[in-house]
Amino acid sequence: MTNTQPRTLLRGRTLDFNRKPLDETDAEAYNYLEDGAILIANGKIEATGPYSELSASAPNATVIDHRPHLLMPGFIDMHVHFPQVQVIASWGAQLLDWLNTYTFPEETRFANDAHAAAMAAHFCDLLTGHGTTTAVAFGSVHAGSVEALFAEAAKRNMCMITGKVMMDRNAPDGLRDTPQTGYDDSKALIEKWHGTGRAQYAITPRFAITSTPEQMEMAGALVAEHPDCFVQTHLSENHDEIAFTAELYPDAPDYLGVYEHYGLLGEKTLLGHAIHLTSREIDVLAETRSKPVFCPTSNLFLGSGLFDDAGLNARGIQNGIATDVGAGTSYSMLQTLNEGYKILQLQNQKLHPLAAFDWITRGNAEVLGLSDKIGSLATGSDADIVVLNARSTHAMDLRMQRAETLSEELFILQMLGDDRAVDQVYVAGAAAKTGRVSADLENSKEPVAA
Repeated sequence: MTNTQPRTLLRGRTLDFNRKPLDETDAEAYNYLEDGAILIANGKIEATGPYSELSASAPNATVIDHRPHLLMPGFIDMHVHFPQVQVIASWGAQLLDWLNTYTFPEETRFANDAHAAAMAAHFCDLLTGHGTTTAVAFGSVHAGSVEALFAEAAKRNMCMITGKVMMDRNAPDGLRDTPQTGYDDSKALIEKWHGTGRAQYAITPRFAITSTPEQMEMAGALVAEHPDCFVQTHLSENHDEIAFTAELYPDAPDYLGVYEHYGLLGEKTLLGHAIHLTSREIDVLAETRSKPVFCPTSNLFLGSGLFDDAGLNARGIQNGIATDVGAGTSYSMLQTLNEGYKILQLQNQKLHPLAAFDWITRGNAEVLGLSDKIGSLATGSDADIVVLNARSTHAMDLRMQRAETLSEELFILQMLGDDRAVDQVYVAGAAAKTGRVSADLENSKEPVAA
């Protein structure tokens, strides 16, 4: 039967991954074509292969020629804070001071639905403008913030995993819920959005410090009732945070033990930071298959510490990697890899460029359990694609004149690249906004009235 759907054929150098490569000689770990193509129909990848073959098999497809640029799966950001879009690059102290000084006051503004909707549009523009096509995002405590983000992502057919934060203590007025309202609002959002289009819900107790035992019980109840939802929270980012958690939960064996007690751990649990772990916590992560998420630019910005990727991998623990905007200092997963490389260097751990790009595509997709849908150029995958130009700046162009291998090109993108290196992005096959976003932001410094 002849396929009558409109089809698009993207031409360029194609790269995706089958597993984490050791280096460029690990040929079975990755797929690279000098003159490749990706055939797209109905938001899905119909085929990836040599351009000569696919153009012959689909003679009526619309050809978009991206040569000599690199076509890869869209990037996946595993931990980012939607309500912090206007506090990124706020002069920092350490974690708890930074939250109280900048983040919590800013998040109160998201009680206003119009503000949340405006920021959702900017947030999604910034993600795709930096090559990110899937994000795991924290909302604010307000259900309307999550409604706004899900609605904006749905307009774009973008894969968005998010949830309203649950926090009923140690936060200012206007930024606390209760155990019951946190449960009720989360449940209503799950019923409306989880599995609708490309939306998935993440049950989101912000972290142990901002939830009472009663709220943690409610979060655990949600997890038991909705085991197909994700869970996202924070773990062991900062020494003062760990000490405060121990004061609030004196019966817990350690920080992770709080989440363990309330049934929040498992394969779909994403734990931001996870820097200062005890040996018992590492054992529990391995046993429960919970997933730490490395946030390098944030860890450096707040002086939090160094993530031990190799040590966790040696225990069979899969790790995601993420921007953590707004303590993270860039929406770019390229710049996230830049700083991640340096953190690992400080611990005598190596990050090969091929392994780095595998991490922000297939690797993060595998951590999410979504590698059959995102993170690759495989037939049947969602057509989320980023087009990368390694000559996008003067400095990069000069360096590329000496580059001789694919690995060198990737490392140039990783160390020198940012949104300027993103030539085009496709979300479910549709061209998305790219490049530097002209921010049509509200100029008032006054809080938005709820």
